[in-house]
Amino acid sequence: MSTILRRQFVRKATVALGTLAAGRIFLRGPLQAQTGAARSPALDLELVKKFVAAAHTKLDDVKAMLDAEPHLVNATWDWGGGDFETGLGGASHMGRPDIASYLLEKGARMDVFCATMMGKMEIVKACVADTPGIVHVKGPHGITLLRHAVMGKQEALVKVLMDAGAT
Repeated sequence: MSTILRRQFVRKATVALGTLAAGRIFLRGPLQAQTGAARSPALDLELVKKFVAAAHTKLDDVKAMLDAEPHLVNATWDWGGGDFETGLGGASHMGRPDIASYLLEKGARMDVFCATMMGKMEIVKACVADTPGIVHVKGPHGITLLRHAVMGKQEALVKVLMDAGAT
């Protein structure tokens, strides 16, 4: 084990602290951008509610609303009691791959419920293998993965989920 002299320690500590201070000064702008310090205003809640409702069944309305306000693509509506839903969530439990695909193209965040409805076998199998209890997790409105598979007419995934214990 080598010994470090006090003078060497002070020199190295000074360089390290100087580097940290410089990093804080020069990275302040990019870090603020990453943390969202300069965000645009919150979306109108009634607009979010209308968008999420439309995404259940009305592709044309979804397209028009996203053209007018692209940030709606990942907006979440709280139906109450912790029942949060995005447009993609609505399209997924209604078995609407046309709406879900459009939302995904526009930047919606795919989740396991959407993957199930759309028949993304490898994604769903990987999720079940990694976290077997996921077959009991409920999405918006308490709708299960199994129900998403049924709504998407994904018979092979229905079998995979039932074999994994889904009810």
